[in-house]
Amino acid sequence: MALKKFKPTTSSQRFKLVSALDDITATSPEKSLLQPKKRTGGRNNDGKMTIRSIGGGHKQQYRVIDFKRDKENVPATVRTIEYDPNRTARIALLFYADGEKRYIVAPNGLKVGQEVLSGKGAQPEIGNSLYLSEIPFGTVIHNIELRPGQGAKMARSAGSHAQLMSRDGKFAVIKLPSGETRLILQTCKATIGIVSNTEHNLEVSGKAGRTRWFGRRPRTRAVVMNPVDHPMGGGEGRASGGHPRSRKGLPAKGYKTRYPKKASNKYIIERRKK
Repeated sequence: MALKKFKPTTSSQRFKLVSALDDITATSPEKSLLQPKKRTGGRNNDGKMTIRSIGGGHKQQYRVIDFKRDKENVPATVRTIEYDPNRTARIALLFYADGEKRYIVAPNGLKVGQEVLSGKGAQPEIGNSLYLSEIPFGTVIHNIELRPGQGAKMARSAGSHAQLMSRDGKFAVIKLPSGETRLILQTCKATIGIVSNTEHNLEVSGKAGRTRWFGRRPRTRAVVMNPVDHPMGGGEGRASGGHPRSRKGLPAKGYKTRYPKKASNKYIIERRKK
């Protein structure tokens, strides 16, 4: 998973830095695991724009990912490692021993031909999905469930990983990618390893047009708007715009927006770093 630089024959290629895609082994996806993906352009059912800076982009199909890993004690062989336009990580196509095919989020180091397993008794090896009660302390994990059987919700993007610190009663103590330490039931599942495409954060688009291919439109800065459009707009000349805040007036830096009586607060041991 190396990054690819370009000879600057154009100004847009001078700083362009993208994935070399050398870890990908197949270019066409598994047809039985595809679903249509409709674009909204940021509009609701009335045609009104409710989310700005969305629109255009290349046509995509959704790859159905198995986040639950509920096919237990059936060995599966990794057939391909593929690119997924819907996420930053790579995906792996598994062929199960009973003939079923499924996609999973590929961990770093997963190879074609490797065998993976899910459920009780599985070894804590890369790509295997285990219950938190069976994972050794200090193990690096990803695709963590928040509730048993719900499917993976945490540490799913490229290069993400968490760590199992200890166990306390019926809970496991997990240190999340944000730095937050929290309790999760030991009956939840997690996958061993770090999510693939670890150098994704180093990529440089190179030009505005490439961002448009991903379906992202230009974003207007608040300070250049008029006062009627944004709290930070207006002023004579190039005014700084006052205190940074959202379009609705909520402060953007340091202001706590989490509900203080939220039920899950009791499971958080240490909040994420500021």
